Amino acid sequence: MSLRQFLRPVVRSRLPTTTTTTTTTPATATPSCRSHRRNYAMQTPGNPVLEIFNRRVKHLQKDRAAQNVDESRKTDYIKDEVAMRLCERLLDIKRTFPQVLDLGANSCNIARALTTPLPDESSPTGTAEPLASRISHLTCIDTSAALLNRDLALPFNTALPITRQVVPDLETLPYAENSFDAVLSSLSLHWINDLPSLLAQVNKILKPDAPFLAAMFGGDTLFELRTALQLADLERRGGVTPHVSPLADVRDVGGLLNKAGFKMLTVDVEDIVVEFPDTFSLMADLQAMGEGNAILHREMGPLSREVLLANEAIYRALHMEDGARGVPATFRLIYMIGWKEGEGQAQPLERGSGQLNLKDLLGGGEFGQK
Repeated sequence: MSLRQFLRPVVRSRLPTTTTTTTTTPATATPSCRSHRRNYAMQTPGNPVLEIFNRRVKHLQKDRAAQNVDESRKTDYIKDEVAMRLCERLLDIKRTFPQVLDLGANSCNIARALTTPLPDESSPTGTAEPLASRISHLTCIDTSAALLNRDLALPFNTALPITRQVVPDLETLPYAENSFDAVLSSLSLHWINDLPSLLAQVNKILKPDAPFLAAMFGGDTLFELRTALQLADLERRGGVTPHVSPLADVRDVGGLLNKAGFKMLTVDVEDIVVEFPDTFSLMADLQAMGEGNAILHREMGPLSREVLLANEAIYRALHMEDGARGVPATFRLIYMIGWKEGEGQAQPLERGSGQLNLKDLLGGGEFGQK
């Protein structure tokens, strides 16, 4: 008995193909010949951009935050303080600025800081002229018209010529080369997906030997909230979902500025710690600031009551100091200054061109030796 009668017959089917077919017919009758061409995907030139943040969601968050004007102004304390500290760095640059760009202006916090009188003990009035006296025109751009125009009726608008411009995307700047004498940016760069490209554009629109000054959240900003929410997720849901946006590290900022073509770089870090009554107040303020979670593939919907209560308990257990009334929240600020290359700009001397030996200045010793 043959084994073949128990086996199912094998049917060989031709796979469908979308390739081109060429048939040749010679003088003698031969079977037709089919040539199969395989198609491969082609990658477009240029490096792909890693999309981290949903720009549409961030635009909606800003618009919604600006609808409640009183609450939005109350929660501007971080943005106003950082804008003031950023403008203080402009004091050391002894020049005038005919055209200045405020990149990601939010509610024009930089314009408000520029028009604020500066303390001066040598002056009879105790104050000096605001920095706005050295600026001829300020252009403020943002993606949210509601937030950008929120304070349009306040007095600071008359102290400085301001043009507000709504742009669809902060990552594509609609300005010609060599357009501005300075570019400022306060607390907007941390929402940019393609930061290297934006910095290169900023360098392009600056005039030669013009400065770029910026401040952004980075590093361990809200590390208390990040760790507490992760532990609360693990405890109540058995998994971790990102609730706090990823931020750039200070070690990366200098390299990004250098890659974009900036010279004479200065990067420094500063922490601002704010005390809140509880974590619910902290998250409510973040929403009112327009600084809610905008990660592209974040979990939709509000946090569950169980996770929120667990987060409150864990936050207090891990981060609340003895004797404190509330819980601390750390905002880490990265300040950066870079200059576009230009003629007459200070340049580092060539290696080995020094006339003095450091050992001679130290008395023939080394650092730390007497």
